[in-house]
Amino acid sequence: MGGDAGPAVVVPGAAIALERHPGVTFLLFGDEGRIAPHLLEHPALLTRSRIIHTDAVVEMRDKPSQALRRGRGSSMWLAVEAVHKGEADFVVSAGNTGALMAMARLVLTPMVGIERPAIAGQWPTLTGACIVLDLGANIGATAAQLAEFALMGAAMARAVLHIERPRVGLLNIGVEEIKGIEEVKQAHAWLKENELPIDYIGFVEGDQIGQGIADVIVVEGFAGNIALKTAEGTAKQMAAWVREALSGSIAAQVGAFLAQQGLRALKDRMDPRRFNGGPFLGLNGIAIKSHGGTDALGFASAIEVGYDMAESRVVERLASDLDALHGKLGEPQQARGSS
Repeated sequence: MGGDAGPAVVVPGAAIALERHPGVTFLLFGDEGRIAPHLLEHPALLTRSRIIHTDAVVEMRDKPSQALRRGRGSSMWLAVEAVHKGEADFVVSAGNTGALMAMARLVLTPMVGIERPAIAGQWPTLTGACIVLDLGANIGATAAQLAEFALMGAAMARAVLHIERPRVGLLNIGVEEIKGIEEVKQAHAWLKENELPIDYIGFVEGDQIGQGIADVIVVEGFAGNIALKTAEGTAKQMAAWVREALSGSIAAQVGAFLAQQGLRALKDRMDPRRFNGGPFLGLNGIAIKSHGGTDALGFASAIEVGYDMAESRVVERLASDLDALHGKLGEPQQARGSS
């Protein structure tokens, strides 16, 4: 029921996902009167779906604390609860991000030893895509949490990018070991010195994210969210400049016509809908946040992320990796205990 369009996007998005994965079934939580008309437009999806009706909906303007107090029985709460009960393998929502994080953390609960789950996302690069986290679930992070983020991101890279031993980089203000705040330098030392199921490449600077030199980029949430929003804004700015340049004169318009095949390929490569779907990592269950303003194709991409993570049993493998990390370091447990 969340997002800018609610069932008008979610239902056709599920229909696209069903075409890609015919064995999937869907539980659709929300107002049956609003969902059913859209479902009737997709006969194949109709046979693979069940509507669980509720009048209660978490609004986009609701604060997380309000959503927790009043949201029990809402479509978002019931969807998350279905994962906890084993009735669903993952949940996807385009609704209120803060409310979804709060409910997922309360209902699914963090993994053993995890204090702060992180939100991850796919970032387009020259070689394909990489995973970046945290993108705003937390403000600040200890060295222990940054080390945990590295394993969380690697687990997602295995599931979504199909890379068994991902290259992991730690975002910093320089690649020299003397640069950066103490938490980042300590996390760097831990990741470099311990044998983990990743290929740790060290510090990465912001201008290297899009070069594809790493499969996973680790950063605390404040800087990660700023980096994400800056990149999105820059992409929109560049697109506007290209449109302006290609329509500025008759010669430019002719050039644009001749180059339209290449321009379409560029547009497809930069299409943010292809990278939609940010999972909350570090929970005992899979919860995916879709962009609220996406369309059906973008929502289908978010479902795809959840499907890949469920198929690869990412929660079980991540739990094992984190247990190994905590066993090798010791320091992360002490750091959390003293905070």
